[in-house]
Amino acid sequence: MLELLLALWPLFALIVAGYYLRRWEFPNEAFWPGAERLNYFILFPALLFSSLATAPLDNPALPRLGLAVMLALGIAWLALLLLRRLRGWRAARFGAFTQGALRFNTYLGLAAVASLFGQEGLTLAALMLALMVPTVNVLSVWSLTAERGVSARSLLLPILKNPLILACFGGALVNFSGLGLPGGTGRLLGLLAAASLPLGLFCVGAALKPEQLGGEIPALGWNSLLRLLAMPALAWAVAYALHLPATESTVLVLFFALPTAPTAYVLTRQLGGDSQLMAGLITLQTLLAAASLPLVLMLLAL
Repeated sequence: MLELLLALWPLFALIVAGYYLRRWEFPNEAFWPGAERLNYFILFPALLFSSLATAPLDNPALPRLGLAVMLALGIAWLALLLLRRLRGWRAARFGAFTQGALRFNTYLGLAAVASLFGQEGLTLAALMLALMVPTVNVLSVWSLTAERGVSARSLLLPILKNPLILACFGGALVNFSGLGLPGGTGRLLGLLAAASLPLGLFCVGAALKPEQLGGEIPALGWNSLLRLLAMPALAWAVAYALHLPATESTVLVLFFALPTAPTAYVLTRQLGGDSQLMAGLITLQTLLAAASLPLVLMLLAL
């Protein structure tokens, strides 16, 4: 338990620091959008690319891990569709609830995996991201536009242009080609990757909006419990059924126990969803994850 807390508390300390830095307007308000873009388009892809380019991809558990990811997401999606039918949610709210339940904070997830499992964990996480990011993005866009329809091009084009997806597939191609990262390329990507996680956690904190927590406490509460407790329980059940090894199971459960992604707010606003509800979900889940994430991992270790 102590080792787990020692691995996780610095991550949440960076999130808190990011919140107060933005609140104190340091360095200034214009810094944060640029920092997010730098991380999203350059630093974070460098981490994913380098992790997969040099990873041992002959792990026999990897196909089962991929199956576990898709199976858990599929079960969760069917449950959300049933809830929508029972509750009669409009797309604006259903899209926010879907993202609150299915999307995940990638920066926090990779930082936690790196602290707990090092390079081996980062490799597993990068492979999971290659499956989870496009799937969750498609489901998020569809849920926000279900009432007015959306074309296949609108669903697929953002995925094909997503720098995280491109980095994952690029790294895998380099790995299978046997080229490796020669001539100092690995060192360059390593330097860029080293900056991605702390900057990403600062940006997570900067995106928090505690003022959005009022008004819809029941909705915020049940969706947060679904994301932070029910989703990791589902992931554990799937991992158990598929007999995943311990490390793969833990990484899977960890990613399903993460709070929702701050970028969900941007997508919700762009597609006419309930952005205030989405902002509240992002903030509450991130705050609660400081307690729920260590709890889930501790129970997993028993």
